[in-house]
Amino acid sequence: MEFRLDLIEDKVEFFEAGDLRTLELRIDQQIENNKALLLQVHQVQHHAVFNPNTGKMQYSAVVHFKAKKR
Repeated sequence: MEFRLDLIEDKVEFFEAGDLRTLELRIDQQIENNKALLLQVHQVQHHAVFNPNTGKMQYSAVVHFKAKKR
């Protein structure tokens, strides 16, 4: 039996929320979770669009995590 651990090099996660505060909280929570995997934020892209069906803004973000350099 072989036991092997692979290091995660890159990870991309998507987030969305109805307001910026909630979006920020979700991203912050995932940043803390990914610290255990030795990942740090490499790049963040965010977008806001108006949803005519609800009459509200919809916020989304893509966060690219990369392994910490040693």
